[in-house]
Amino acid sequence: MPDAAPAARMPDLLRPRGSNQVGMRQFNERTVLQALRVHGSLPKADLARLTGLSAQTIGLITARLEEDGLIVKQSRVRGRIGQPSVPLALNPDGAFAIGVKVGRRGAEWLLIDFTARVRERHAMAYDFPDADALLPAIAQHTHRLRDGLGPLAARTVGVGLAAPFLLGGWHRTLGLSKAQSDLWNGMDLGAEVRQRTDLPVIFARDTVAACVAELVSGRGHDLKSFLYVFVDTFVGGGLVLNSHLHGGAHGNAGALASLPMQRVRGAKRDGDTAPPQLIAEASLWELEQRLQREGVDPDAAYDERALQPPFADATAAWLASAAEALAHAIASGTAMLDLADVVMDGSMSRPLQQALLEATRAALDGCNWEGLWRPQLHGGRVGAQACALGGAMLPLHANFAPDHDVFLKAG
Repeated sequence: MPDAAPAARMPDLLRPRGSNQVGMRQFNERTVLQALRVHGSLPKADLARLTGLSAQTIGLITARLEEDGLIVKQSRVRGRIGQPSVPLALNPDGAFAIGVKVGRRGAEWLLIDFTARVRERHAMAYDFPDADALLPAIAQHTHRLRDGLGPLAARTVGVGLAAPFLLGGWHRTLGLSKAQSDLWNGMDLGAEVRQRTDLPVIFARDTVAACVAELVSGRGHDLKSFLYVFVDTFVGGGLVLNSHLHGGAHGNAGALASLPMQRVRGAKRDGDTAPPQLIAEASLWELEQRLQREGVDPDAAYDERALQPPFADATAAWLASAAEALAHAIASGTAMLDLADVVMDGSMSRPLQQALLEATRAALDGCNWEGLWRPQLHGGRVGAQACALGGAMLPLHANFAPDHDVFLKAG
């Protein structure tokens, strides 16, 4: 398992303030930036009201942030009583970050601006990642995205790397050799990427990064606590408590893939198999295998074809099985956490996500809810780019948000 990532270095565009660059003045600046990120454009009077800072303090802070190129003035708002107000907003060119998702079936790179809008995307597909090809590609595309910014390249604050903790895990399911599995499981992927770039690198488990994206840009605007389910090549998840990502003792909270699907009967003996896990029922890998057995393109699991002939029958069978397994996982999570909400997303097409939501809600009807309050099941709003987008958000947050640890509460 990778060691904890070092704190991202402070970019040159953020000047030290006074005697201590992480003191109250910088905290107040980050608070103002966070208010603009959450609420959009705001005049100074509204910023003072939301942050609890005085009008004079807000004036000083916004002047410095504008001078640093982090915020911009917008057109005056007229038609109200009193003087016309001048809304302030984040400057999209104020800072940039790169998100890298390394998955078992493909890799993805996103360049996002200060408003978290995706400026550029690159993707590569593979049957399973080859380290000798993938590691140089990570460096190549990361540098290309940054250098493509031209004079603004210096405003790139870091790289967020999203990948499974154990990329070689479940190697028998994937049909990998033990040598392939051991190579990836023994690799510190974060350290390998840091050696290949001069940008700060922050590592997060892939579904944790997806949960970050949902927390910041999706359902997190409405829901304060929720169990997050992300159906990818392998299913996984995350946990949000009081608008903070909860990592757990090992940063592995919400690791739904490992949830057992039946109880253990007696002591395990030599030759016995362990109970099946959620990963075997509710992953897109399983849908791929069903499509392959039907003699059709397994890549349809990830696009609009999944619900169309000749793929529809295999997909319908997978939906029934996956929904039952996910309902079991949701009921188990509810018994442990007593959460009112569950958010489900994935790297599938939007129509397939909707079909899975409907099938899972139907399966939840058949669960035994005695002694429990049934949670609401919501569809995620971010979609297939959630892992890479959440990864890219981590460097922005580390450099500009008032609470450094809001997304990284592990331990």
